[in-house]
Amino acid sequence: MRNWSKNQPGSLLNWVKLGGLSKLDNSTLGAIMRRDLHGRRILITGASSGIGRCLAEQLAQLGAHVAMAARSKDKLGELEASLKSRNLDAFAVAADVTVEEDRRRLIEQTAQQFGGLDVLVNNAGVASWAHFAHSTESILRHIMEVNFFAPAELIRLAIPILVEGEQPAIVNVGSMCGRRGMPAWSEYSASKFALSGLSEALRAELARFDIDVLLVLPGLTRSEFSRHLLQSAGRLKIDFTAGMPPEQVAGHIVRVLQKNVTESVVGREARWMLRCQRFFPRLLDRLIARRVRKLYESTE
Repeated sequence: MRNWSKNQPGSLLNWVKLGGLSKLDNSTLGAIMRRDLHGRRILITGASSGIGRCLAEQLAQLGAHVAMAARSKDKLGELEASLKSRNLDAFAVAADVTVEEDRRRLIEQTAQQFGGLDVLVNNAGVASWAHFAHSTESILRHIMEVNFFAPAELIRLAIPILVEGEQPAIVNVGSMCGRRGMPAWSEYSASKFALSGLSEALRAELARFDIDVLLVLPGLTRSEFSRHLLQSAGRLKIDFTAGMPPEQVAGHIVRVLQKNVTESVVGREARWMLRCQRFFPRLLDRLIARRVRKLYESTE
């Protein structure tokens, strides 16, 4: 049994003083492992459509016990019935992850249904496609609530249960925009950067409980996400139908869990963009800025 305490001592500074940096080995850096998903108890937020729905289906087919959360009770109910008709173990909980009472109920009901929790997948998300100067504070706050504060607080609630789990893990579904901010996705980029930073910090914090923290960064995905944008006023036209199918992204997340991949980028476009960001950040800044100027010049 892992020791759980809200007040366990320890800091990076103390660790360094004790010579941690001179004693790095395979166990410190993360040994190669294989996570068997059969029988694992997994909670997925944003499961009523898109990536979340496909992920629930794929994990259930692998023999996982899957709890699915979203605001849409009807869609969740239909998905639950579909999975159960194939003798797959699924449990639906209608919940708004931005509401504290719903988050607590979601974690409690999942743990009660399955007798614990092994994996939390923070997948729920929302975005606005508009330039920041023409957006509003309420949109910014709503995006941060859904994309950052909700997953952060779900993690906090789940930790005492995950410490008792089998090969426990937290999967945060971020975005390419969480490593490279993009114009007209300003609020969304900020929220995903915050989620990336939280993931990195918790990866070290939760290692003492043997809880893995995995970050997945998809590029443009073809899903209902684009139909639920809080605003759709960006000047550059984006063809969401040209994005990756959600089944592809879900399959990638399954492999990330199985292989315990700390951070991964999904999609050719996303990988190309983040390579440019890594090696030529100033050039990328100039190219993107030039494109935005041209968009405004052509419409003014």
